[in-house]
Amino acid sequence: MSGSMLSSAALDERRRRILFRAWRRGMREMDLVMGQFADANLPGMSEAELDEFERLMEAPDPEVLSWITGEAPTPPERDTALFARLCAAPREAMRRANEAE
Repeated sequence: MSGSMLSSAALDERRRRILFRAWRRGMREMDLVMGQFADANLPGMSEAELDEFERLMEAPDPEVLSWITGEAPTPPERDTALFARLCAAPREAMRRANEAE
């Protein structure tokens, strides 16, 4: 089971492939970050954002995780609005969970 809350049935082939890859990163932490971000954002992403998300998923998980946590500086070519949304997503999910309690 992937953990995805998004049904791939209504997605085009490219988005289905991205959703699958987002939930199967190799590191469970990155499965959760990328997968949950894909669940929340994938249907509304533009072609340019899809391109960028696919390029980001090509980067090694430990590197991306270090950029997200701030352990390493984000490379300028990765420091984009989409990456900022990706970095904010786990904090937003935690905030919503705490409010629901």
